[in-house]
Amino acid sequence: MQTIAPLWLWVTFGAIVLVSLFIDFVVLKKQGSHDIGVKEALHWSLVWVALSFVFNGLFWWAVKDSTGSTELANTKSLEFLTGYLIEKSLAVDNIFVFLMIFTYFAVPTAFQKRVLMIGIIGAIVLRTVMILVGGWLLAEFHWILYVFGAFLILTGVKMWWAAGKEPDLNDNPALKLLRKLLPVSQNYDGENFWTVENGKKIATPLFMVICLIALTDVIFAVDSIPAIFAITSDPFIVLTSNVFAILGLRAMYFLLAAVANKFHLLNYGLAVILVFIGTKMCLIDIYKIPVGVSLGVVVGILALTMLLSVRSAPTQPKA
Repeated sequence: MQTIAPLWLWVTFGAIVLVSLFIDFVVLKKQGSHDIGVKEALHWSLVWVALSFVFNGLFWWAVKDSTGSTELANTKSLEFLTGYLIEKSLAVDNIFVFLMIFTYFAVPTAFQKRVLMIGIIGAIVLRTVMILVGGWLLAEFHWILYVFGAFLILTGVKMWWAAGKEPDLNDNPALKLLRKLLPVSQNYDGENFWTVENGKKIATPLFMVICLIALTDVIFAVDSIPAIFAITSDPFIVLTSNVFAILGLRAMYFLLAAVANKFHLLNYGLAVILVFIGTKMCLIDIYKIPVGVSLGVVVGILALTMLLSVRSAPTQPKA
């Protein structure tokens, strides 16, 4: 697997991730369990987005400095931006599933923060492994691009048909399996994943939630990672764009949870994006769609879908 990123940039990226996680897990932990409002969520979302753009600027400078080519630096930074935007947009669908899980299990808002924080750590580890394996497979077996492309097209079509329909967790096979394997208490025990009832250690509903969150991320990673590999074959760009999008996932969840009903058509847009990226993958040996065009298509579809969602948002009945 070839990457254009110098070693010092890999180290810098690792340091940024560690510092970011330190802030999330140590500094914010001191706040304890509390409801996160829209203002706080918006503040942290802007911080994570700004950090991603700063890193992309540093990446641009690193490529320019090591190669002497401004054109190459522009291309690579556009690849990062496109990958970041794809992962960020697909994370919206992920967040709606999180919201459904939290609602089904009636998870108190104050407890949701811890679940998402643990989910972020698991997502970073899991996606790093998947990206390295995926990059090796693409380097060794070029034809896998067509498999990934066809998979994304089918996923997009499936997402389109499922959009607007209410999912039912009662029929979720993973949840049924967990309930068969583990005895689960009826009530929460603070933020604990385990509790003791009648002298026996059993799982709390919060443990079920974290298991379903982890499973959801695995499913969405299978969609998003091939989509970014369609933009670039550089594992550094795929990994960094993925991780920076994930770091802002917790704040993004609390922000979107408050306005979820206003973007009810967004899944249709995400479905079209997946079909477009899958088609781009399948056509790569015939015609390579420029990165700038891909970025424009993704931004355009998201903007149009959000605009249509806001204009046709269901009105709340007056009390």
